Amino acid sequence: MRFQIRRSINNIYTAISLDDGKTYTCRIKGKVLRNIEPEYSPIAVGDIAVGEAYSESEAIIWEREERKSAFTRWNAKRAVNQTIAANQSLAAIVVSPLSPPFRPRFLDRAIACVSGSDVLLIMNKSDQADDDIRQAFDEYSAIGFRTLYVSSVTGEGIEELRSVLSGNTTSFAGQSGVGKSTLINTLLGTEQRTGEVSWKYNRGKHTTNHSLYLEHDGIAVIDTPGVREIEVPFEDIRIVKESFPELRNLACGYPGCLHRGEDGCKVEELLENGQISEERYESYLRILSALEERVPFYMRDKRNTRR
Repeated sequence: MRFQIRRSINNIYTAISLDDGKTYTCRIKGKVLRNIEPEYSPIAVGDIAVGEAYSESEAIIWEREERKSAFTRWNAKRAVNQTIAANQSLAAIVVSPLSPPFRPRFLDRAIACVSGSDVLLIMNKSDQADDDIRQAFDEYSAIGFRTLYVSSVTGEGIEELRSVLSGNTTSFAGQSGVGKSTLINTLLGTEQRTGEVSWKYNRGKHTTNHSLYLEHDGIAVIDTPGVREIEVPFEDIRIVKESFPELRNLACGYPGCLHRGEDGCKVEELLENGQISEERYESYLRILSALEERVPFYMRDKRNTRR
């Protein structure tokens, strides 16, 4: 049987059978999946799994089908990658202007956590955004990302967002407190638990503590737990520039250029001409450095780098 994972809590999964349409509680056979690279929680909401039912409501899973896309972060505590949503056709990353404050470098890292799907950047609580914040957010639109301002208070952008999501399976990710669950409640008419932002640290309190697949009226979303920080998953560092459109297709001296001061690199020229943002470039370098710090010292790239 084939199952679509709808909820994941402590290695116990709620899934819909794609064969008979029933809901099953599933576990992994022997707690290990076949032919899967080590990662924290090898099955994520949105995954398609293969197994068999052994009762009217319970099933065992032994295999996961190859993912078409994913939102994957680095689990620093376990020192391993963790996928929190899979097989989305659209990845929505939600930010807010003030509570919690807009952090472009957080947004850059979150974008780099997406693989295999389009990205939508949402400025929620847009009624709180001043001109400076809007200008900073609009820079992402200028380099090719789809952006949208929305507010559950004023209604700005809600119908446009509903239209964008229609027909898609969209994962929602963002910092705790940006209002993901409130936004999803507005869109779907659901009653996801919501919370306030901590006045002491101006950070959100966790209200969604596990990923959950929800659908209504042609819109399917995967709501994921809010985070205070996010780190890019550990992988080939050459992939990172795919998340930076301004760096992706630079015609440098050689195809594998990482844009860190190598011979023939075009980045310095573009920085001097203002064609690439210094802030975005610094964000890119920080991501590369963070990834390299996870590699044993003897395997690190020793080439000249710009810091």
